[in-house]
Amino acid sequence: MSHSAPEKTKIVTAIVIGAGCRGSGYASYALCDRHPFKVIGVAEPRDDFRNKFVDKYKIPKENIFKDWKDAAQKEKIADCVIICTQDKLHKDPAVAFAKLKYHILLEKPMAPTEGECREIVKTCKSEGVLLQVCHVLRYSPWAMKIKEIIDSGRIGDVVNIQHLEPVGHWHFAHSFVRGNWSNEMESSNSLLQKCCHDLDLINFWMGKNRCEKISSFGNLSHFSHEHKPKGAASRCLDCPSSIERVCPYSAKKVYLEKIANGHKGWPLSILHSSPDIENITELLKTGPYGKCVYDCDNDVMSNQVVNMQFENGATASMTMIAFTEAICDRKVTVFGTKGELQCHGAGHSLVLYDFTRGDHDRIDTTAKMMKGLSGHGGADFYCMDSFVEAIVQNDPEKIRTGPDETFYSHMLVFAAEKARKETKVVSMAPDGTFT
Repeated sequence: MSHSAPEKTKIVTAIVIGAGCRGSGYASYALCDRHPFKVIGVAEPRDDFRNKFVDKYKIPKENIFKDWKDAAQKEKIADCVIICTQDKLHKDPAVAFAKLKYHILLEKPMAPTEGECREIVKTCKSEGVLLQVCHVLRYSPWAMKIKEIIDSGRIGDVVNIQHLEPVGHWHFAHSFVRGNWSNEMESSNSLLQKCCHDLDLINFWMGKNRCEKISSFGNLSHFSHEHKPKGAASRCLDCPSSIERVCPYSAKKVYLEKIANGHKGWPLSILHSSPDIENITELLKTGPYGKCVYDCDNDVMSNQVVNMQFENGATASMTMIAFTEAICDRKVTVFGTKGELQCHGAGHSLVLYDFTRGDHDRIDTTAKMMKGLSGHGGADFYCMDSFVEAIVQNDPEKIRTGPDETFYSHMLVFAAEKARKETKVVSMAPDGTFT
């Protein structure tokens, strides 16, 4: 009796466009003991980041590019592409590689404008390729458990959701005052960049109960020239010690103290691919991360609230705030007619208070923490795992943040920004359009 050889598991191959913090993080899935996954190409304009990535994944010479456009000139060489360019540089590579029949993993936000989002969705659908946007929080165990409990009816009908995104005081200064997302015209607004996946979560938890009305208020607080201490220099390394040592946003504290203590990961890895005390010091002397936070060209909100009303009368509020001790450690409370569900310090456990029994139930939601993919409380790993599994099984249902749902949640952000800028309540239609 003859036996056929067992079918080999498909190796999913990928090109990474943008080998910075996010691109390198997603690529590290290749080092996990999960589905066979191999990074075979990279496009990255910065020599040091590109060279480090090439060495780590042994990328063949013919698949090394400075510009993603050169990679797109070749015939298809991989199953998928991981796009982690800056926000304004998402649309063009996403459309180009979709037309080459690559499956697309796209860092959030999808794109900074409604028109670009529509083009990405339309192209991926017409070309028949998978599109997964990295709203990674949907893949985290705690967010999935909240959804499961809501859908089970254990807390009755949802009446209100309160959601807090505490960005972190020095994190905001790093990313949204000195960093890549400080200026809306050069990148995107802070609500879209930082909290598109927070509004996406609220939309996810509410299910088919769509948002009908949305309003928003915000302000750029503190990080402006009028708050600069008298006598402070334009760069932290030049600032008088009497001023610098009492400044919570000092670049010496944020960067030099960390590396002096042996830390070389984020945020230092944003400044240099192989950070050390010498190159970080030099970058603080000349680059944007050494600037006084009160002398930058930042214009994005450091404090913003979004208020939402849904079809059945339920409401939700989302607050993004820069000035916190916690760094992106979300706090969520869901108020239902039969119970209250709390997630304080997202990632470890939920607490459900049952109105009928009058007791508390602590529910474990501890996530797997994989090296290189521990971001967002381990959600980065679950996001990659779902994407690779969708390709292996040719099953779009494995993707929780596909084109339609992601487009709709982006429309919520665009509507909220319209409401903030025009000081009005914006009405949402079921298809996501708004007035």
